Amino acid sequence: MSLLRSAATVSSFTLFSRITGLIRDILIASSFGAGPLTDAFWVAFRIPNLLRRLFAEGAFSQAFVPILGQVRNTRPHDEVRVLLDRVALLLTCALMLITLAGMVATPWVVSAMASGMRAASRQAEFNAAVWMTRIMFPYIVCMSLVAFASGVLNTWSRFAVPAFTPVLLNVAMIGACLFLTPYFSTPIYALAAGVMLGGVAQLLVQWLALARLGLLPRYSPRLRQAWQDPTVQRIMRQMLPAILGVSVAQISLLINTNIATWLNPGSVTWLSFADRLMEFPTALLGIALGTVLLPTLSAAHARQDHAAYSALLDWGLRLVLLLGLPAALGLALLSDGLVATLFHYGAFSDHDVMQTRLAVMAYSAGLIGLLAIKILAPGFYAKQNIRTPVKIAIFVLILTQIFNLIFVPRYAHAGLALSIGLGASVNALLLVILLRRHKLYEPQAGWWRFGFKLVPALAALAAVLWAADHSIDWLALGTHPGQRVLWLGAVLAASALAYFLALFVCGFRPIDFTRRHK
Repeated sequence: MSLLRSAATVSSFTLFSRITGLIRDILIASSFGAGPLTDAFWVAFRIPNLLRRLFAEGAFSQAFVPILGQVRNTRPHDEVRVLLDRVALLLTCALMLITLAGMVATPWVVSAMASGMRAASRQAEFNAAVWMTRIMFPYIVCMSLVAFASGVLNTWSRFAVPAFTPVLLNVAMIGACLFLTPYFSTPIYALAAGVMLGGVAQLLVQWLALARLGLLPRYSPRLRQAWQDPTVQRIMRQMLPAILGVSVAQISLLINTNIATWLNPGSVTWLSFADRLMEFPTALLGIALGTVLLPTLSAAHARQDHAAYSALLDWGLRLVLLLGLPAALGLALLSDGLVATLFHYGAFSDHDVMQTRLAVMAYSAGLIGLLAIKILAPGFYAKQNIRTPVKIAIFVLILTQIFNLIFVPRYAHAGLALSIGLGASVNALLLVILLRRHKLYEPQAGWWRFGFKLVPALAALAAVLWAADHSIDWLALGTHPGQRVLWLGAVLAASALAYFLALFVCGFRPIDFTRRHK
């Protein structure tokens, strides 16, 4: 099966997920604006998401998927089933204990995450964050088991279901925003209930997909036997450095959220909505390619096919530049139009648009770095080398805080976004250098020609975006939202046409970026 087709499948469902997520955020913006209670929700939502990334999608997937792929290729099916049963049992027990402890310790967790809310004048905001965090804490159990199922399905090259299921979270939150708010004394609390409903729905769909493959875990009380399994222990040993590596990124997020709570009210929300726009290219390209590449790289490693391994990384990097650079230009030059058209409704004011726009522009500076990490880090994970990316991540964490000291006093919340982007760029650069030093990646011929052919297409795109930005008053079109949507659609279509037409004229063809699973 074509890797490009697999990535396109993941991207298509991820696009659907991001569109529903965008609708969700538009409803939140218009219903609740960018005030203290909205900040409280985003802080509360970030806490289970942080733990989910720490224990599930990040550390667990990085350790589990390469070893599962190796076991699947070298051992009988019955042994693979036993491994899945034991991993699922231990994962479930561990996350239930973490969830119980987290619900008890929620006030301290929120204090650590958002110390700016402890001020006496913000007590209502702090209490709201505590209440919503407690409601959403069990979400990490659902999502950890979803991460387990996604790892299995991706290893079996079933990419569609894991890519689709995030849609269910967004649909549940949209439903909560529209229909459940009247049932809560504080309307925004309905969003927390929607998060839990979405988590349960995702788990049901993924586990039904496992059942269809005959891979649904069979739970048993043999906890000691599962703990003593040598392969399970190998996964756990791989998870320890992976947890450290992922925790570095999450510590950075925690620090940035904490700093944002000390800035002007609304800063957390402005950053959250800017991050939503960043998620479109990072999810559609970076996550999609990373999802497809990790099991494919693991298979190449199992075959000891070093040439294919390097070629896969080269293919991923070229796609990142081909599609990531125009996305970065779009975010930087069309930030007014994007933010105004998507969020400038109801309680979301002109001021909120301008502040969110600044964060979007700052984030765009690091988009290529954020995308490249999704391609380069699997180059180490597939070799079951998690320590090298961890060391880089620790260095980048320290560097990011230095950037914060420089940029936050001058640019406030936009300085936080800029620090993240610059840190990601340094991270990606160091990953490339070390991949080459370890001889895991050797750039293939044609990079200079690739770059020279790409520049005219980027210039054509930038010209269209610059002209649109200087001729359309996006805020003034707030009184005509339908017209504003049409203008944005026209600008995006003209930009895409200019870019891809220029690519075609310069000699790019889709077949140049097609690879097949081996």
